[in-house]
Amino acid sequence: MEWLTEPFDLAFQQRAAIGGTLAAVSGSMVGTWVVIRGMSFLGDALIHGVIPGIALAILLDFNIFIGAALAALVMIGGINLVHRQTVFAEDTGIGLLFVGMLGLGVIFISRTPSYSGSLAAILFGDTLGVTSGDILLLLAVAAIVILSTVLMYRGFLTLSFNEQKARLLGMHPGLTNGVLLALITLAIIGSFRTVGTLLALGLLVGPPATAALLVRRVPTMILTSAGIGVFSVVAGLVISFHANTSGSATMAVLPVIIFFIVLAISGLRSSMAK
Repeated sequence: MEWLTEPFDLAFQQRAAIGGTLAAVSGSMVGTWVVIRGMSFLGDALIHGVIPGIALAILLDFNIFIGAALAALVMIGGINLVHRQTVFAEDTGIGLLFVGMLGLGVIFISRTPSYSGSLAAILFGDTLGVTSGDILLLLAVAAIVILSTVLMYRGFLTLSFNEQKARLLGMHPGLTNGVLLALITLAIIGSFRTVGTLLALGLLVGPPATAALLVRRVPTMILTSAGIGVFSVVAGLVISFHANTSGSATMAVLPVIIFFIVLAISGLRSSMAK
């Protein structure tokens, strides 16, 4: 038992667990819709898209969350512009801005005095550096995500399976899609401090993808996804403490490992049933 509790003896380790748990709940809940709608590439692009905003905020010394939100708006606006003004599919705009925003972010970061430290913190997070203020922010993000999921569940569900039907029912799919994009962005910004921008996709896609293999009903999928996300955070911190590995990377890679374990077991069961 001491092996499990020792990693959380100190206050900063407890804050890491709380912050990671809140980030996992937010990411897993919005990630369920990302997986259902096949938006993983867009989610990954948004994760890269916030990097220049964070870097610019560090460079000009203003709130990094404001910078990330503005960069995400630019990213979404650019994707929509390319899609509307050209004959290219939406993934062309996503691919272009994916690389462009990431490159721009690195350029901004290279202008900061502590280039290497800033780059590592933005890309990979600082799990053990989570503060009480970060926890309050993550708590607010989790509350917004949970409330929005409950209030807009029917709209998200209908949009995920039949956009035309959503429009016929007067559900305003454009607005619903905009709210979902805002929630994805919010979850990414919230998890930035805990797992960093590049690793946030692990908590955004890993738990809901695994949940989709285990259950079929969407409400159960959301709850299962959140449970897997929280388990990944706690187990990741325990493993990283004893193995002396990066806490954020361990937390982010665990959902991926769990996914492939479940996939292998599901494949084995299917083979045995034939």
